[in-house]
Amino acid sequence: MKQNLSIAIVALGLVGLSHASEPAKQDVVDIAASLPDFSTLVTAVKAAGLVETLKGEGPFTVFAPTNEAFAALPAGTVEGLLKPENKEKLVALLTYHVVAAKVMAADVKAGPVKTVNGQSFEVTIADGKVKVDGATVVKTDVVGTNGVIHVIDQVIMPKG
Repeated sequence: MKQNLSIAIVALGLVGLSHASEPAKQDVVDIAASLPDFSTLVTAVKAAGLVETLKGEGPFTVFAPTNEAFAALPAGTVEGLLKPENKEKLVALLTYHVVAAKVMAADVKAGPVKTVNGQSFEVTIADGKVKVDGATVVKTDVVGTNGVIHVIDQVIMPKG
């Protein structure tokens, strides 16, 4: 009986491992779309016409703000950005959250980082916390087939 229990525990562990590696079979867009905390981000990516780009080969590092981060913006900001006449601003905002490289948490260094929109944001590391333009990285290394997602607690804004 004890041996069967051990085999069952090992089997359950293997099932858990295969499930844990499942996100690596999805690209960064599919991962974000599968997680309820990113519905606003996914809506914005669709409105900006960036789905196909971010489903591309990459590699990408996406600093992904949660729904709560978008909700913290001044009233009407998200709704305004989602309007077709503001698509250029929305694209600039979203591409400011993306780096054209796969940067795992262990590889993050303090300093300026160039984003896909051409501007750079500042990464700081203090007291074991990584910040991107003042937004705190709250979860790291959500790995996809074409890059990695790091979750941030604020929407970061490009300059100008």
